Amino acid sequence: MGTDPLPLDEAAVRVLSGVTTATLTTVLLKKGLRNVWMRGSRSLRPGQGRVVGRAFTLRFVPAREDLATPESWSAPISTRAAIEKMPADCLVVVDAMGVTDAGIFGDILCARMKKRGVAALITDGVVRDLAGVLGTDLPVWCSGVAAPPSVAGLTFVDWQQPIGCGGVAIFPNDVVVADDDGAVLIPAAMLDEVITASVEQERLEGWIMQQVESGQALPGLYPPDESNKAAYQAWANKRR
Repeated sequence: MGTDPLPLDEAAVRVLSGVTTATLTTVLLKKGLRNVWMRGSRSLRPGQGRVVGRAFTLRFVPAREDLATPESWSAPISTRAAIEKMPADCLVVVDAMGVTDAGIFGDILCARMKKRGVAALITDGVVRDLAGVLGTDLPVWCSGVAAPPSVAGLTFVDWQQPIGCGGVAIFPNDVVVADDDGAVLIPAAMLDEVITASVEQERLEGWIMQQVESGQALPGLYPPDESNKAAYQAWANKRR
């Protein structure tokens, strides 16, 4: 359904794997984007590492009794069918409307996504079969766990269409980075400029941390005034 998935350049993955989501939100804020952090998407297993990839989107709407049935799991438009379209290394981003009393995926579906090479699952909803999901080693960002299946509160309707996850607009093939601070959207059209600015921001903050550890006061350092900008630039030039 919808937009064909695209691969993400390995160089972009490598660079963004070294950039925190905190840095990304700062960079995107400077570019005028405030609403990029997905609310309710927390690391299911703290310390599971940072993931980077293009978004493969799935969308649920409120449950309707004639559609949200166990029989729907075998329909052509179903979560099962969507999983078979997921490319390796994608980040599956699911609009579950913030519903927390119906698990969108359990251990079997997560195991199949892991087998297909999916990099991670990110949702503003919840999962079920917690022990089994953790056992698949699929990195998951979600709002928690619930025993009931998805059809108890949601109807699955589509994949690879624009969605809203955690209050953030996500389009297929946008880039997402997730770590212990949550999941952040990078619009596909802004990827190159965000990467360039993020690398510079990380370098600057590393220098600022060195100054803090040496005892320098924060006013004029963070953010840097003209004097500290010059000092940083001189330091950076020696390392380029």
